[in-house]
Amino acid sequence: MRRFSRLLFPALFLAGCGRPAEQSVTSSVPLSAPQTVAVAKVESHTLNTTLSLPAQISPYEAVDIYPKVSGFLDKISVDRGSRVHAGEVIVRLSAPELAAQRAQAEAALQNAEAQHSAAQAKFAANNGTYLHLAAAAKTPGVVAGNDLLVAQQSAVADQAQVEAATRAVQAARDNLRAVSQLEAYLEIRAPFDGVVTQRNLHPGALAGPASGAAGAQPIVRVESVNRLRVTVPVPEAYTAGVREGQDVTFRVPAHPGKTFRAPIARVSHDISQNTRTMQVELDFKNGDGEVTPGAFATVDWPIVRSYATLFVPSSAVTTDLQRTFVIRISGGKAEWVDVTTGVTADGKTEVFGALQAGDVLVANATDSIRPGTALVAKAN
Repeated sequence: MRRFSRLLFPALFLAGCGRPAEQSVTSSVPLSAPQTVAVAKVESHTLNTTLSLPAQISPYEAVDIYPKVSGFLDKISVDRGSRVHAGEVIVRLSAPELAAQRAQAEAALQNAEAQHSAAQAKFAANNGTYLHLAAAAKTPGVVAGNDLLVAQQSAVADQAQVEAATRAVQAARDNLRAVSQLEAYLEIRAPFDGVVTQRNLHPGALAGPASGAAGAQPIVRVESVNRLRVTVPVPEAYTAGVREGQDVTFRVPAHPGKTFRAPIARVSHDISQNTRTMQVELDFKNGDGEVTPGAFATVDWPIVRSYATLFVPSSAVTTDLQRTFVIRISGGKAEWVDVTTGVTADGKTEVFGALQAGDVLVANATDSIRPGTALVAKAN
């Protein structure tokens, strides 16, 4: 009996000591509590916003002025910054060889006219003889038939000579007119109203057509500054709904805080294979010359959809470098939903995917919230 009690006491002691130890281990393991997150709902509405796009401003018309004939600059009345008007003489050339060509053409015309006069006189004489003989031949035996025939043939030949001389005179006149036209090219006139933006040559320099040896560079460059092209490369995703005549606003760095307005004038209707953009031009009336050609501009490009699409807060869209997704709360657990994004405006992003309006999403998505994670909406 004493031996049994000695064995029982250690057993009871160990049993009493072991229960608290088991309870402490169990209580140290935390239960998996739901993660509290801020949420947002998927919204559906029709997009009507603007997007800032870069643009290039260029003159409506611009031309490098080359002479049509080679010559030496005799006078140039404009310089960089000069304003010119259409038809105004801005450059005069001298070409002595054209004067020699004109003298030669005038002499050729005079010679052709003299030959024409001689041919007419000969035809008149021979034709008069023929007519006289023809009248006399009406009396039998007065004129031999052979003489009448010879006179007739001479008159016909002389008439042919007159016609040939007439054509020679016309050719000589055309040649003189061509030389005169070349001489007219020695005066270079402004093709339109504008401003001279470059001047490369000075009096005494040899200038010529762009295709010739003397046409290494233009004499001047003239640009239209009262009317400008604002060229906007519109990304492919934003080309829907572009229509001519629609007013668009833009800004330039030279005038901070000021907005300019111009209509859409020309649409290329072609997507570039390299840039995936479509060239669109605004037609800006720059009557006061505030905007300078060559400047960059920022255009407030209108984006309008004819149908409703889904929008979520931009922070609700995230990526793990392999997929772009939002985290939907379904049945109290996280669910990754793949999406593609559209326009971002006013802190919200247009999304396309297996979503519906009213779906509850994690407002600040991150890939650390794994699918199946228990979530609970944060109380407002």
